[in-house]
Amino acid sequence: MATVAMKNITETPIATNIRESANKIWLAGLGAYAKTQEESEKLFQLLVEEGEKVEKQAKKAAEARFEEAKGKVVKFRGKASRQIGRLEELFQERIAQVLNRLGVPTQEDIQELTKRVEALNESIKSLKK
Repeated sequence: MATVAMKNITETPIATNIRESANKIWLAGLGAYAKTQEESEKLFQLLVEEGEKVEKQAKKAAEARFEEAKGKVVKFRGKASRQIGRLEELFQERIAQVLNRLGVPTQEDIQELTKRVEALNESIKSLKK
């Protein structure tokens, strides 16, 4: 008897309507899940493509900055090299002036003296004969 009563309750239009509504809700949930999966894959792929574009732009910008910096370094290196060369010249000039004031002979003076000594040696040799 309880089964007959239960069967009568479950076959009422309200119960059938509730079952159908619950089934539709369940199917709507499954559909939403499937749609979300599909859309999330599309969105993910779109984000990957956008990321690739941004990465390419960032690489181009970084390479441009690197080349610009490299050019500046080369330019600076040239200027620095010229300045160092000029400093060396000034240093040598100052050293030469100081040595001259102290009476230290220059290389040219020593070469001149060497020539004169050789000439004197030749003169002495010729006088000895």
